[in-house]
Amino acid sequence: MLITSLDNERIKNYIKLKERKYRKETNTYIVEGEHLVLEAYKAGMVQEVILARDEVLPIDSEIIYVTDEILNKITTMENAPRVMALCKMPTKKEYGKKLLLLDGIQDPGNLGTIIRSAVAFDVDTILLGKNTVDLYNPKTIRAAQGMNFHIVILEEDLVKVIQKLKDKDIPVYGTDVNNGEDVRVLKEKDKESYALVMGNEGNGLSEEIRNLCDSMLYIKMNENVESLNVGVATSILLYELNR
Repeated sequence: MLITSLDNERIKNYIKLKERKYRKETNTYIVEGEHLVLEAYKAGMVQEVILARDEVLPIDSEIIYVTDEILNKITTMENAPRVMALCKMPTKKEYGKKLLLLDGIQDPGNLGTIIRSAVAFDVDTILLGKNTVDLYNPKTIRAAQGMNFHIVILEEDLVKVIQKLKDKDIPVYGTDVNNGEDVRVLKEKDKESYALVMGNEGNGLSEEIRNLCDSMLYIKMNENVESLNVGVATSILLYELNR
């Protein structure tokens, strides 16, 4: 199918998906670029492929060919890629036994980095608190580099989640650069099943979440460095928890 008009209803709907509200209403979002489209396809998330009319992508999905003008309207990037896809959001799944809870992460690039590290270091589930940036923000999707298709990610009330984890005797670790315990001294049994909570870039963990944590961890580092970027800190902590 070739669409050439910006007034086409399907195209109007693609463009609306730039807005979080519309993504949530439809449970769909746009993925941009061949690499991310192929990752989404492997995960079974692609509903329609959107291609420039001279492009070829040998995958078994409905293909919509469009003009460059339409691609430029759909894209959230400075230069429109010639391959995009309409993807569905995954259905809710059960938690794993190694969880990462994010309490108010605001930067989509940080969230994408954290997702990649979570997959790299064998986290089963990422839970996004109510004040955390949208998982389907285009910048988050690009920063995650397709790793969001390889891990369970859910939006949850973290207070309720932590209470359930305590009932299951899963330790909940927060972070504190001043009064935490060096992550390297954790015993193997403390890392078999856990929930690591990471807080906002500027303010750290909210007081309510902090008070629910079983213990606090920190990363030993040069005293001249006051703190690390939350994406970097999460990556180091997850590496140590997986070591």
